[in-house]
Amino acid sequence: MDSGNTAWILTSASLVFLMTPGVAFFYGGMVRAKAVLNMMIMEAAALSVTMVIWVFWGWSIAYAGNSIGGVFGDPASGFLLKDSMVAEDGVFTSTGLNGNNYPVSVDVAFQAAFAMITVALICGAIAERVKYSTWMIFVALWLTFDYAPMAHMVWNGGLLSADGAISQAIGASAHDFAGGTVVHINAAVAAMVIVLIIGNRKGFGTQPFRPHNVPFVMLGAFLLWFGWFGFNAGSAFAANGTAGYAWVSTSAATAAAMLAWGFTEKIRTGHYTAMGAASGIVAGLVAITPAADVVSPLWAMVLGAIAGVLCCLACGLKFKFGYDDSLDVVGVHGVGGFTGTLLIGLFGEGTGLLAGGDWRQLVVQLLVALVAIVWSAVITGIIAFALEKTIGWRVTEAQEVGGIDLADQGERAYDFAGTASSVLKEVK
Repeated sequence: MDSGNTAWILTSASLVFLMTPGVAFFYGGMVRAKAVLNMMIMEAAALSVTMVIWVFWGWSIAYAGNSIGGVFGDPASGFLLKDSMVAEDGVFTSTGLNGNNYPVSVDVAFQAAFAMITVALICGAIAERVKYSTWMIFVALWLTFDYAPMAHMVWNGGLLSADGAISQAIGASAHDFAGGTVVHINAAVAAMVIVLIIGNRKGFGTQPFRPHNVPFVMLGAFLLWFGWFGFNAGSAFAANGTAGYAWVSTSAATAAAMLAWGFTEKIRTGHYTAMGAASGIVAGLVAITPAADVVSPLWAMVLGAIAGVLCCLACGLKFKFGYDDSLDVVGVHGVGGFTGTLLIGLFGEGTGLLAGGDWRQLVVQLLVALVAIVWSAVITGIIAFALEKTIGWRVTEAQEVGGIDLADQGERAYDFAGTASSVLKEVK
């Protein structure tokens, strides 16, 4: 066993786990005060439901089971992690080591955290109007039928991998280092599909929906940047130079994206906003994710800057086209993920059109991204439509207006009435 690799991937798993609480603060600050608890408990479900499904059959479908058509693994082969854990003298340990000489059980942990953050991203698009009970059921179904097969297709030698049918047909190896397709495009398309099925919040387009706590948003963005070191550098699957470079390229692209978003915002509105800085950070993190190991420092910053501008502009499209992507999941994760995935075809060292390669890398990146979009749209559409026609997605209009925290959780995040009463007593 390589203790250095083991320690680094366990640390990375913990960093990626931290990203979901980071998203809880990021999204929680963006919603109105009457919906912050609902948003945070939805993120808690992303952690809890995902872990249960991952242990039962998610890991097996994604990584452990025998491949079925290059689309998904056999859910029975690794059911309840039976291929990954073994008891020795009454103590559980890993069944063996993977190719980088760390225990398979560490891989289970690392990939579970990836599954958690992916589903956690979706709920930002459907904020302030969705029942918690429906969300929990959706998480279980979506992880089973969408995320785990997608991870298998891209990262376990399946259809969309470097060894898959598309790569072989084009003559270039598809590349997704840490989740441009599996995580960001997948989550954003799923978010858009659900939004189109459940509809807009009351007042969308006619009244402002201002964030209730911008410091929460900034805290979430900082936690995400920190956690992303595990997300990207951990995807080297070893404590090595690739991990070190992924850390550098991730921060370079993110810094460029934040600045580019800010400059775009300044030109358009006359201000550099904290919300814009936080969103620019996330846009850069998203865009560099698939490319962190294959773009030079210069191209990493160019990629980040392009993503910062495009994502900033894309976030306004929901008002033009009338879809209520509440917290800009599509505008940031969809556009950012697609941009990063596609630009490998231009900037990828030795393979990209502008970095020593030819047109084939660009074509294979585009095709893989398009297949990921179609897969996510179809699978999510079936699940979301079925839930809408059975148990329903939304709280009532009166509950939405009064505040989903009180309607769905029976709680308020802030006791404004109690605080006011205390102040009056002190004054008297």
